[in-house]
Amino acid sequence: METVYAAYAAKIDAVLAAMEAEGTLPADTSRANVTVEPPRDPSHGDLATNAAMVLAKPAKTNPRALAEAIVAKLAADSTILSAEIAGPGFINLRLNAQVWLSELAAIAALGDKYGASSMGEGTRVNVEYVSANPTGPMHMGHCRGAVVGDALASLLSFAGYDVTREYYINDAGGQVDVLARSAYLRYLEALGEDIGEIPEGLYPGDYLKPIGAYLAQELGEKYRDQPEEEWLAIFRAETVEKMMDLIKSDLSLLGIQHDVFASEAALHAAGKPDAAEAWLREHDLVYDGVLEAPKGKAPPEDWEPVELPLFRSTRFGDDQDRPIKKSNGAWTYFGADLAYHMQKADEADALIDIWGADHAGTVKRIKAAVAALSEGQGKTIPFDVKLVQMVQLMRAGEPVKMSKRSGNFITIADMVEEVGKDVVRFTMLTRKPEAQMDFDFAKVVEASKDNPVFYVQYAHARIHSTLRKAAAENFAPSDANLAALGEEERALVQLAAQFPREVESAAKAREPHRIAFYLYDLAGAFHAYWNLGNDNPEKRFIVAQDKSLTEARLFLAQRLGQVVRNGLRILGVEAVEEM
Repeated sequence: METVYAAYAAKIDAVLAAMEAEGTLPADTSRANVTVEPPRDPSHGDLATNAAMVLAKPAKTNPRALAEAIVAKLAADSTILSAEIAGPGFINLRLNAQVWLSELAAIAALGDKYGASSMGEGTRVNVEYVSANPTGPMHMGHCRGAVVGDALASLLSFAGYDVTREYYINDAGGQVDVLARSAYLRYLEALGEDIGEIPEGLYPGDYLKPIGAYLAQELGEKYRDQPEEEWLAIFRAETVEKMMDLIKSDLSLLGIQHDVFASEAALHAAGKPDAAEAWLREHDLVYDGVLEAPKGKAPPEDWEPVELPLFRSTRFGDDQDRPIKKSNGAWTYFGADLAYHMQKADEADALIDIWGADHAGTVKRIKAAVAALSEGQGKTIPFDVKLVQMVQLMRAGEPVKMSKRSGNFITIADMVEEVGKDVVRFTMLTRKPEAQMDFDFAKVVEASKDNPVFYVQYAHARIHSTLRKAAAENFAPSDANLAALGEEERALVQLAAQFPREVESAAKAREPHRIAFYLYDLAGAFHAYWNLGNDNPEKRFIVAQDKSLTEARLFLAQRLGQVVRNGLRILGVEAVEEM
């Protein structure tokens, strides 16, 4: 069933197609940038289109003249009460009230699918997020990126994309050897040895004690007095596996599950970096050259020019070519990351990475790498990196300091236990990810308008409370007399009707926080309407002496609840029925 914005976008497209057939518009004129949206000022009408503004140039006319021609054709549509030209050529439309009331029927018919889109058309999108080193439990530093990535994956799926949620396990670097050594100490401790203070440079957190106990139970005394070369690889593999079990458990508390866990160690074992280097050399994208001395400062005294395999990232906008191997022949992180993205590009049509803001310096070069892969493979691989700022955790007005090495940090499990999954998830989406955020344990559970998650969930709970009360009084939602709804109710419908286009615009921009912003606005409009009944009983949802009006308002309330549920589902937040 077609929704309002889709229906009128189709009507305007049909008008433009007719004008093209007449010769008013050139044949095959792109209409991709034509939009139908709410006017910035609601007093200007119900819908606005920029069609004349964006098509005037290819039509070799001025926007206002083209707008007049479009308006003349729209006049034949009986559902359009007026079409007015504003400013240099915007067209504002006023619609018959019945058009908006019929949107309630569309919401009822589509139910959980209201707002879903086919814009993705099955395009395979790989969304990689979290990808934390497997050296400790999930903590606040990982939480925001985890929620943003998961909500984005849900949003894209709702918009018709074929989404793969991926976690890249950084299990090949030196920090994993440090983890293995730390676990070995806990293994000795579990065998009864006094290990004393954990040496500087190792992970001291208590989260490794259960892993040490597990290793002691599984391996017994076998490695108690063995040299490191005898046990390091075994302890590394076992500890990473157990840490990933812990990480997956932590993420599940936030409702997060990945489809793919890609291992950096497995990438190296399969020779993927070597294959990537060979492919890149074949396409003249890697060459042997001397890395420039560090810019802006004198090089270290022991610095010597060394010939290294360099990726031609300057060809793609980077400020210098980048080494893919170190002087000792080991792969740089960039070299392995390049091979990893090459692996992902084989299975996807578009790539999205969710990174912490501390990785900002890597964005340009990895984008250059993916651009190179696109060029070399003769296809375009859209690639987007979303940077997520850290969250400042507050308690009693004071920042909570965290350190993974000291073991003194607040985990995701701690957060979920204290304030709940829904509060954590929704709060992480109440600001743009590139903006700084404070997470105050007191404020996020406030029952007030200033707490967005409460405000939105309360709107849904209020709707269900109203429906329960109405049922007890023998009223049922009905669309039999929607014409009884007035301007205030139609304004709610118009806001609800924006949900499908909000989904598409948020998916196109890769910004799931837009859905959270929209839900807050919708909840605010609902609460404002509800409050009208405090002063005027005739404005309440249940008007005992007017059955048809009551049932029409209940039908409206049901549909608003559906839109709130659909939006919250994208965000991974429960639509509660009682508070």
